[in-house]
Amino acid sequence: MNKRISVIIPNYNGALTIGKCLESVFSPGHDSFEVIVVDDCSDDNSAEIIKNFPCRLIRLNKHSGASRARNTGVQNSDGEILFFIDADCILQKDTLFQVNKAFMEYLDKKDMLPSPPHPPLGKGGHRGVVIGGTYTRVPYDDTFFSTFQSIFVNYSETKKKEPDYIATHAMVIDPILFKNSGGFSEDFLPIIEDVEFSHRLRKSGARLIINPEILVRHIFNFTLWKSLKNAFRKSKYWTIYSLKNRDLFKDSGTASIELKTNVVSFFLMSSLALFFLSFNHIAFLISIFLIFILNIYINRNFLAAFYETKGISFTILATFFYAMIYPLAVGAGSFTGMLKYYLTSKHKKVF
Repeated sequence: MNKRISVIIPNYNGALTIGKCLESVFSPGHDSFEVIVVDDCSDDNSAEIIKNFPCRLIRLNKHSGASRARNTGVQNSDGEILFFIDADCILQKDTLFQVNKAFMEYLDKKDMLPSPPHPPLGKGGHRGVVIGGTYTRVPYDDTFFSTFQSIFVNYSETKKKEPDYIATHAMVIDPILFKNSGGFSEDFLPIIEDVEFSHRLRKSGARLIINPEILVRHIFNFTLWKSLKNAFRKSKYWTIYSLKNRDLFKDSGTASIELKTNVVSFFLMSSLALFFLSFNHIAFLISIFLIFILNIYINRNFLAAFYETKGISFTILATFFYAMIYPLAVGAGSFTGMLKYYLTSKHKKVF
């Protein structure tokens, strides 16, 4: 039996992608669903594009962020399942089928109930579960930097059955659980609100489950600059949140142990290279080689995902980018986040 799904999409200046997103949602094969798009006071023509589709468009009167948009979407929904996606995500032909299937699978499982002493979150076991999907490994725009990012996200989010968080680019949740949780925090950092939301729900007794069959194809349009800018920004805010949450070294999705090892390895090797140039001692070169091998070993499963998806040539180039260039942006973002956290925490709450 198919339950009615409310597809909630926040939109802010998404004219380049929202049409493709909605075309995929309304493609043949999907049934028993509604689509609610909340426009976060866009100043492009995305609202006019949205009006061409049989969805409900809600327009906020001021730019308030994705959390407010998603919360508003839920308040105006009437489905039995909430499914959050982004305006730059494209559903696969079976995405909503997989959403319904996954939700029904956990419907009557007693082990999905919140564990004592947490209070009940709803009227059924499924109401103690948040189910997540992820990106396809190959994105809509199959270019090097976009595909690198899509593989990175897919691998990071699916390596654990019960992850540290569920991302809002493919989040399935019961409406009662969502409303009882208080929804997404609207007074938070400009990104990673889904991480805070997931952590809050898990502390209340809910379980987080990844279902790799729930897939959306992302539109990145990444260049080298956009890839590094994205890495810097996410690293900055993730560091601020992790310092406050005291879990900086946790293996958490895209903030993985592999990535953290990769960044530390890069800066260690860079320091040793400087020492070698200064002192010309072979021990520094040996140390660089050993650190590089250790880093490759720790990241072996991630690097294997490159090969499985795109073959050896892509793997060689992606490994070089990941090991020798990407850490610069991640490291700079982390350092900036640390500075911001410690400077602001002396005077006021960071968020």
